[in-house]
This record gives sequence, C-alpha cells and structure tokens, in this order.
Amino acid sequence: MTGSRRRSLVALLAVVGLAIGCAGPSTSGGGKLWRESSGASAAPDLARVNGLLADLAAQLQPGLVHVRVQRTLKEEAPREEPGEPRRSTGSGFVIDPSGLIVTNAHVIEGASAIQVRLADGKRFQGKVVGRDNRVDLALLKIEGATGLTALPLGDSNRLRVGEFVLALGNPFGLDQSVSFGIVSRKGAPLTVAAPGFDFIQTDAAINPGNSGGPLVNVAGEVVGVNTMAARNGSIGFAIPANLVKMLLPQLATKGRVDWGWLGVSISEVTEDDLDRLKLREARGVLVRSVISGDPADKGGVRANDVIVGIDGSRLESPRDLQRVVSSTPVGKKVRVVLMREGQETEVEVTIGLYQEREVPSAEPTRREPGPPDTPKEAPK
Repeated sequence: MTGSRRRSLVALLAVVGLAIGCAGPSTSGGGKLWRESSGASAAPDLARVNGLLADLAAQLQPGLVHVRVQRTLKEEAPREEPGEPRRSTGSGFVIDPSGLIVTNAHVIEGASAIQVRLADGKRFQGKVVGRDNRVDLALLKIEGATGLTALPLGDSNRLRVGEFVLALGNPFGLDQSVSFGIVSRKGAPLTVAAPGFDFIQTDAAINPGNSGGPLVNVAGEVVGVNTMAARNGSIGFAIPANLVKMLLPQLATKGRVDWGWLGVSISEVTEDDLDRLKLREARGVLVRSVISGDPADKGGVRANDVIVGIDGSRLESPRDLQRVVSSTPVGKKVRVVLMREGQETEVEVTIGLYQEREVPSAEPTRREPGPPDTPKEAPK
C-alpha cells in the first residue's frame, strides 16, 4: 500500500469515527434520549392560582414604565472623560391617563434629561413635576402620550403580613420584570423614613432598576412604591400607597412636600428614666434637647419634658411623634401635652417648616435600609 493510499484510508477512518461520535450513544428501539410528557396537568386549584397570577401580571404591565436618566457630572471618576454623560435606569408607573407617573426621587436625582419608555416601546421626554427626598418619591409628567393605562392605588393600611404581592419593574435594564413574594413585615423603622411612617417590607425581589416600580396586591391595586433593598437582596422595602396619596397633592401643586418641624432631639422613655423624671410608666417621648429659636423652644418645651400627646393624638414612641409632627400643616398651632417633673402640663406650639439638608454630591445616593433600632437621639 503506497503512502498516499495509507493517508487516504486514515483520513476516511477519522471521518467515520467523528460521525459515530457525533451521533452519540444509541438507544434501544431508536427512541429519544428523554421521556416526553404525557400531558401532565397541575392540580385544579394550583392551575387556577397559576393562571390568575399570570393574568394579573399581564393586566398590570401596560401601566409600568422604564425611566432612563442622563446625568452630566462636574467631577468624574478617574479614567473617565470630563463632561461625559452618565446614564442610569429605574422604574415607574402611570397614575393618571394625562401622563402623570410616579417613581423614586433617587431615580431622577441630578438628571439633565429624563426619558420615559412605555410598555409598547414608545419613548417620551419626562418632566419633573415634584419630588421629595425625605420619603424618596417623585412625580413626573409626559406630554403627547395617549391610551395610557393608569394603575389604581389601594389602601395600604389594610395590607396584612403574609399577603401575596407582585413587584414590577425593570431590574438591570431588563424590561417588564415581575417578581412574586409576600409582605414580610410592616413598620420597618428605616433611617431614610425620617418622618416616622411605616414602610412595607417584602421578600419579592427588588433589584437595581426596580426602584420606583409598583408593589401590587392580588386585587391588582398598587399598595406601595418599591424604593430600596437590603445589601444581600433578600428583602426589599416599599413606600406605602396611603403615604403616596397623602404626598401627591403637594407634589403636583407645589413641586415639594412641606414637612412639619418641632426642633427637638428625642428618644424613648426607658425604665431607668422613671425615677429621674418622676414618671409612673415608660410611655411618651423624652425630649433630650431643644433647638434654640425653633418652634418647640418658642412654645415653651424644655429638655427632659416627656411629650405624651399632640392635639388629642396619644404618643407612645418617638416614631409616633415624628409621624404626627411631620404630617401636621406648617403654621398650625397645636396643643402639646407633656409630663414635667411628674406633673401633666400643656403648651401651645406653632409647627415650623422642616428644612432639608443639601447633599454636596451630583451622584445619586445608594439607598440602603438603616439599622432596625430607633436611634438613641432623633431630631424632630
């Protein structure tokens, strides 16, 4: 056999071996490598729940929007060209067919341009109508859009721990994402929730890009606005719908929220304070200090007073005082009931305006849940 014939034979055997290897292992009777389903079906109740959830998601998605923000930073990070625009994304949802959209304040922070993309892919320029950094809420407006699907706001006070919820959004830039979970807690004391309102905690996945999207109950009602997640991503938090409804009128008319302010540093009353303050029970809010010239000081509130009520509202903890004061109209005179040296007394205080501190940075702040305990001293 000549050399050329040997090489031809070796090549032929190699091709045959490759073909056999690609064919893979044979099966008896020439059947497939897997077993086809014989038309298995879920239990009727499970199939019904499964279908209803899928229908609910499909019903809600037209009201979900993708918010894309462009920022131009004054000082760029190393290895970036000066003046290069920064882009980020978030979520939002339509609350009125006229083009009003709810999202988070941190989503649009520092924006030089805002683009809103609807579920059908159409894009519109967004205009900021109002924003509030304290609760992390913003109201946007788009012009020229027709046939918008507005999602209804429900009663978040009726929401119970253990209820099923859906979190809608655009995480990691992925469009129209839906995650499923339960309400795992209400009233999480977050440092960012300085006004003292209860946030909704859920295990439905809220990833980067979900911010500003709706948290929806099984009735199709928006019960919260997704705003942040824990560092490990296992739990997320949403602004309650009832708080959103309380703030929207101010955002729409004034472009901001005017929060009430007393001007005191406060903490809980502990058992160790009872003898010193001549109290019979650990109830109310201890005034640690009073800011000179602020409403509490002008009204006669002193350090070591224990505030137990405002205008008939009974106060049990610092969060109660924060919630009542912050939601009281600025300029309103209120009756403050307090314990002083063991005696109940009453003073009149005119609620002042909370002044937000400016953050000297063009970068959006990464929002994380604060510690689970109330700070020892909290200004109010």
